[in-house]
Amino acid sequence: MPGRTGGRRGDLGPRRFFGIMDFAHILLLVAAGLAAGVVNAIAGGGSLITFPSLIAVGLPVVDANVTNSVAVFPGYVSSVAGSRADLAGQGRRLRAVIPASLVGSALGCALLLGTPERAFEVVVPFLVLGAAATLFFQDRLKALVGRSTSEKRGTLQVVVFVGAIYGGYFGAALGVMYVAALALVLDETLNRINALKNVLSACVGLVTVVVFAIFAPVHWSAVLTLAPATIVGGYAGARLARRLPARVLKALIVTFGTAVGLILMWRAFR
Repeated sequence: MPGRTGGRRGDLGPRRFFGIMDFAHILLLVAAGLAAGVVNAIAGGGSLITFPSLIAVGLPVVDANVTNSVAVFPGYVSSVAGSRADLAGQGRRLRAVIPASLVGSALGCALLLGTPERAFEVVVPFLVLGAAATLFFQDRLKALVGRSTSEKRGTLQVVVFVGAIYGGYFGAALGVMYVAALALVLDETLNRINALKNVLSACVGLVTVVVFAIFAPVHWSAVLTLAPATIVGGYAGARLARRLPARVLKALIVTFGTAVGLILMWRAFR
């Protein structure tokens, strides 16, 4: 993928990343990672912070997308570990849908890497706005859990497959969208749906890490800055989840995501 990175494939470059001006970029990414970890633990949608932050430090949109996908993977894994109790009794369901998740995410990665960067620049503003809208309506969609009908495995697999394609192609607010969609097709408590979402997100994340590490312009310096910060932020967010008003935080993230989507749209169509 050299053509997409201008000869900087895989790293920001030591002088550029660790220069005087770029120290501010490091601080920005650390702050973004901490904030995203907190947001993911409380409301979801943390990638709406990390993705535009990577663009702000100078990465092209495709580079920012693949780097963000790799950087948030450790957070997905830790969330699975934290929700093991709610996965009890879901082994059969997981065995039925994990293949759809793996195949769908691989297809999403292929779509990203096999289509022109211009196509991604045009599509991504709408994906960001859609993610922000999903987060805005998250509570209303979650309320539908109580009105869910009995589970239909084929429908569940389609939901997982489509969500995985989205996750492989873009991935911001994947968890929020998965919770919203799974709540419509499963007759389960929100905690168990959230635990299932964590596993599916981790599966998507694993595929994106493998594919992007081999074929895509991952900027590893940014990953090494963001990933630890998201883990620390996630732990802190879990501790603060019962104290911080999630509604206020969610409103800020929706506003931020909407603004980012509109700015990206302006950049794409100017």
